[in-house]
Amino acid sequence: MPGIGCQVTDQKPTLSSTLADFAAFLRRPQVLAPLGRRGPGNLTRWGWLTLTMVAVLIAVLLPFLQAWQRLFALPSPEAFGQMPKAWLVPAVVVIAPVAEELLFRGWQSGRAAALWLLVCAGIGAAALVLMTMPGQSLTALGLLLAALVAAAIGWWKLRRRTQPIGWFTRSYPAIFYLAAAVFALIHLGNYPSVSLLALPMVLPQLWAALVLGHMRQRIGLIPAIAAHAVANSCTLGLAYALG
Repeated sequence: MPGIGCQVTDQKPTLSSTLADFAAFLRRPQVLAPLGRRGPGNLTRWGWLTLTMVAVLIAVLLPFLQAWQRLFALPSPEAFGQMPKAWLVPAVVVIAPVAEELLFRGWQSGRAAALWLLVCAGIGAAALVLMTMPGQSLTALGLLLAALVAAAIGWWKLRRRTQPIGWFTRSYPAIFYLAAAVFALIHLGNYPSVSLLALPMVLPQLWAALVLGHMRQRIGLIPAIAAHAVANSCTLGLAYALG
């Protein structure tokens, strides 16, 4: 397919071949045509990538962050502090992986319909912010309704355009790394205060964004959501285990 990177054909990927493919992708990110579980060796490849992501998170990044936090007396994240305990597991293991992958990597197919939905989602988010301002509820509601209608009409008209847009394909390396950086930085909002010293605290999210971004292109969006859910489950389980 013109404008789309080639899929790998290794039917029995090993850990080393999977990591080599990941490293090659990071050197030059490409818009690919993911084949999901139908792709040769993709189920094994998904397992190696998920294992690598979780292993680096737990064995390298989390111990480093604990030491960094103690060294500079940084506050702990409190994003879920006010959440009812009954909602914690569903929010972390189900809602967050689905919402974050759709928002940050769902549109990375580069298709016109996906990019249109991203624009509409941005307008919808702006409407929700506007709704919190005094006297703007009616305007915000109208803007939100317009975004929903535009999203539905635009998707219907653009859904058959399966090729990625040319400028998106050409710019994808920059888009990939920018999206990963934004994904990481937005998690600074989990902390009560933000400073330059707090930047390393979002290294786990940056690492996850790189792996999940590669997985989204190489295997597919649903496998990326599943891997995200596995990683969140493991880190949450570790947090419970350590009290």
